[in-house]
Amino acid sequence: MYCLLLALSGLLPPVAAEIPYTITTHGHSRVDDYYWLNNIDDPAVMEYLEAENLYADSMMAGSADLIETIVSELMERIPENESSVPYYRNGYWYWYEYPDDCDYSVNMRRRDPGGEPEVLLDENIYGDRYDYFSVELLSVSPDNTTLAMAFDTTGGHWDTLVFTDIHTGDTLDIVHNASGDLAWAADSRIVFYGLNDATGRTDRIMRQTIGCDDQVCVYTEEDPTFWPWVSNSSDRKWILLGAASTLESEYRVLRSDVPRDSFALVQPRTDGLEYYIYPADSVFYIQTNLNGENFSIMRVPASDPGIENWDTVIPHDEAVLIEDIDIFSSLLAVTVRTGGLKKLYLADPVTGEGDYADLGEEAYTFFTSANYSPDADSVRMVYTSLTTPWSTVSYNFSTAAVNVLKTNFVGENFDRELYESSRVTATASDGTEVPIDLVYRKDLFAEGENPLLLYGYGAYGSSLDPMFSSSLLSLLDRGFVYAEAHVRGGSEMGRYWYDQGRTMNKINTFTDFIACAEYLKDNGYSDPDNIFAMGESAGGLLMGAVTNMRPDLWKGVVAGVPFVDALTTMLDPTIPLTTSEYDEWGNPAESQEAYEYILSYSPVDNIREVEFPAMYVFSALNDAQVGYWEPAKWVAGIRRANTGDAPVVFRINMGSGHGGASGRFGWLRDTASKYAFILNQAGILN
Repeated sequence: MYCLLLALSGLLPPVAAEIPYTITTHGHSRVDDYYWLNNIDDPAVMEYLEAENLYADSMMAGSADLIETIVSELMERIPENESSVPYYRNGYWYWYEYPDDCDYSVNMRRRDPGGEPEVLLDENIYGDRYDYFSVELLSVSPDNTTLAMAFDTTGGHWDTLVFTDIHTGDTLDIVHNASGDLAWAADSRIVFYGLNDATGRTDRIMRQTIGCDDQVCVYTEEDPTFWPWVSNSSDRKWILLGAASTLESEYRVLRSDVPRDSFALVQPRTDGLEYYIYPADSVFYIQTNLNGENFSIMRVPASDPGIENWDTVIPHDEAVLIEDIDIFSSLLAVTVRTGGLKKLYLADPVTGEGDYADLGEEAYTFFTSANYSPDADSVRMVYTSLTTPWSTVSYNFSTAAVNVLKTNFVGENFDRELYESSRVTATASDGTEVPIDLVYRKDLFAEGENPLLLYGYGAYGSSLDPMFSSSLLSLLDRGFVYAEAHVRGGSEMGRYWYDQGRTMNKINTFTDFIACAEYLKDNGYSDPDNIFAMGESAGGLLMGAVTNMRPDLWKGVVAGVPFVDALTTMLDPTIPLTTSEYDEWGNPAESQEAYEYILSYSPVDNIREVEFPAMYVFSALNDAQVGYWEPAKWVAGIRRANTGDAPVVFRINMGSGHGGASGRFGWLRDTASKYAFILNQAGILN
């Protein structure tokens, strides 16, 4: 009892009770002493989590002044009021504004660029009611009279879908337990949306007339490894009902002017076949891996879209990964990835012939957005690099000119010329060349003397692109080098890169990251004794694995919402996301080989008695993607096995989910605390 009181006062790290729980699979038994922590209804669990937060507060109390300084720096890089660049759709210009010091946006529209603004939704009205609030869908009906909004108040993506009359403000309908997907029929009265099952997976697509009790299920997904969704085509002439697992997809289509007809199946799901449909009136463009893993673009009549009629427009290329398509009357704007970097390919819509757009810098990234007018003379996108703040730009098809519409404010004193970014490559243990993007402040760089923060992810084929972060300036301006390791498991180097970092190749993700750290250390980009690692979610799994594999390499590790109890989670189909991720990690319940492979790296199962680096771990109670108990168990195991005295801090947000706190300012103190922990361990206290 004395130790518990000390822990609750924050003076000592909490010690989780050890209650052995045996899990037997394929004749192999594991004993999990902390399995009890996943029972959120147990008062002892909440008591333990509260003790962890008190301990974190006590450990960070000495950095209070530094935290406040960093919070002030972050605030100075956020404008008091802010607005987006308006975009045009269906007769209106749409944009959002952040009024002075408001946490949430006000969503606006007007008919003409100089016309009277009309408020669609002031999110601050809702944000003031809840500890957590996030709008996950905002959509206006084709006749411009009804607003659909899906919002989440827990962080767990259990959405409430609300339909509102734009002119009167009256609530027309409310749907609970919605998925955040929506498609409008042409009449603006009938809608399609998804509903979730008990695990949080969307399993039904519904049709309903707004304000009427005529809800009908038009599709049920019986395969727990698939996730369905519904959406409109860009021109809203089509309703698309898709379903996908990690490695397969299929579509059903329906014209929006006949919403009570049956959906037509384009191509039945086929082992290993992925395809994604982009309608353009009477033609469908299809992005598919039919002819190769990096995808090609095909074209088919909408009236007869079966696979036997697909004609190649842009063929498969082993060196070019096709990621997205924006369709214009005269060309296709195709987002591709080659040589590890994004590029924009402008192609003839029939022959596929074309050229790459020259967007400027060597290492940059962009995302096309709000391209709703097929007759437009330019493509709109958001653009950034490690030294270029996020900007809204347009690229003119005729003149090849890049027009900067807006560059985000990042502080009065920001000077991009102070910073240097570059790309280098490390050689992995199997000889593979792994790209690394890095940035530092030129006047503070001294070879072999700077602390280094190395960030990684490497999962789901999600690429880690070079992006500007205004918060990162608080580390760079104190002499840190920041680097991103493009480890296998992402798609930076093509689909092959992803395949080499999932299921039975997952170890490559971890060894790639270690190789990147070693390269940066050996080539003078860091002080060898001041290397820090950071990753979140699946990147948190990476942190857990590399901490176990090379605890000596890191001065400190920051792991956010970390997926560290991989084996136990993948054995439990009742946990959200488990069944839909067998192609990512393997199915250890069915395959002994997958079981043994995941067991070999699952961080919770591979803790050993070593001197651990300083650890800062953070999670969220309402996280529906990675249960809070995973990092709680991991931290308890580390403390039990740690032979060193470096701090191990665990902080849990009791009111948010996987993405952290909501609002424009909610993230500031969490980020400042992480940075203060890193700076403290690096010996930088100013």
